[in-house]
Amino acid sequence: MKKLLLMLGAVALFNCSTDDNNSQIEPTIDLAQYNPNLTIVENLDNGVAVLDITAELGIEALYGIEYGGGYIFHVNETDGKLFVATDYSTIGQTSWGDHFDLTNSAEIGAGRENTQQIVDGNLNDNSDVPNGLEFGNDDYAFKIVWDLEYAGYDDWFVPSKGAMEAIFNNLHAQGMGNFDETQFYWTSTKEGYQPYVMSFNPSMFGGSAFLGTCFASNAVVIVRSF
Repeated sequence: MKKLLLMLGAVALFNCSTDDNNSQIEPTIDLAQYNPNLTIVENLDNGVAVLDITAELGIEALYGIEYGGGYIFHVNETDGKLFVATDYSTIGQTSWGDHFDLTNSAEIGAGRENTQQIVDGNLNDNSDVPNGLEFGNDDYAFKIVWDLEYAGYDDWFVPSKGAMEAIFNNLHAQGMGNFDETQFYWTSTKEGYQPYVMSFNPSMFGGSAFLGTCFASNAVVIVRSF
């Protein structure tokens, strides 16, 4: 009888210990899964995929969020790449650089390649090309931005025509961002000898970029994607 009681007591003690241990085990939380109790920035910082967030909230929910050095204005719906922009007109009015023939892309996402094309084109001697002009130094908008380290990042570029219009529509027209309606801004899109220029004053061009001149000096918006 004593043996039976001892065995029953041991079983009860084992069960109690097991229950106590189980009660102390907390469920594992996968930080890489979208958590509606966290902000979008917190989810991004936790490594949640951008497209998982937009699947829950929609793309527009990300517009205007300050992240990665600028304000989110575009999301690539295929790969989830984010595009952020910020005003950098504190450097003042800046020149275009050399005057030479170049036609490049207006698409969102083309700004990095456009900026590199313009910087590379300035390395040539453009004094003898038809209608060409040699600016003569590196103190021009695209070289400044290409070499820029700002907000802890060094991969900035000048946005394309399409990107500038998206910045206007998705940020400025919604009262978001930090863009100056008194400035004219360069874009990195060019048709021949004429670059596209942007104003954020809605009464002037209604949020559309327009053809300007390389002989002007304008402000810059800087963009990065990641």
